[in-house]
Amino acid sequence: MEGFLGLTLPNFIGQMINFIILLTLLIFFGYKPIRRMLDDRSDRIRQSMEHAEATKQEYENARIEVDKRISKARDEGQLMVGQAEKAGERIKEEARQEARKEAQAIVEKTKVELERERNAIINELRKEFVDTAILAAEKVISESLDKEKHRLLIEKTLEESAALNKRN
Repeated sequence: MEGFLGLTLPNFIGQMINFIILLTLLIFFGYKPIRRMLDDRSDRIRQSMEHAEATKQEYENARIEVDKRISKARDEGQLMVGQAEKAGERIKEEARQEARKEAQAIVEKTKVELERERNAIINELRKEFVDTAILAAEKVISESLDKEKHRLLIEKTLEESAALNKRN
C-alpha cells in the first residue's frame, strides 16, 4: 500500500528515526563545534574591538601628549627668543654705554689738550706782549731798560689781571 506521496507508515517511521539520529548527530558533532567556533570568533571580534578601542585611546593620549610637547616647545622657543632679544638689547645698551664712555674720554682728553694748548698760546702771547711792551717802552723812553726787570714787572701785572678776570 502506498500512501500519500508514496510513503508508507513503516517507511515513514524509518525515515523519522533516521532524521532524529541525523539531527542528534548533527547537534552533537556539528552544532557544538560550530557554536564553539562562532563563540571563539565572537570572542576574537570582541577582543579586536577592545584592542581597537584601546589603540584608539592610546592614539588620543599620544596626540594630546604630542600637542602638549609641541605647545611646551613653542613656549620654550618663544621664551628663548625673548631672552635672546633681551640679551641683544642689553648688549646694544652696553655697547652704547661703552661708546658714550669712550666719547666722553675723548672729549675730556681733547678738553685737557685744548686747555694745555690754550695756556701755551697765552704764555707765548704774554712773552711776545712783554717783549713788545719793553720795546715800546725803550722807544718811548729812548734809552735801554733792564729787560729782565721790566719783563718780571709786566708778567706780574698780567697775572694779577688774569686772576681778576677769573674771579669775575
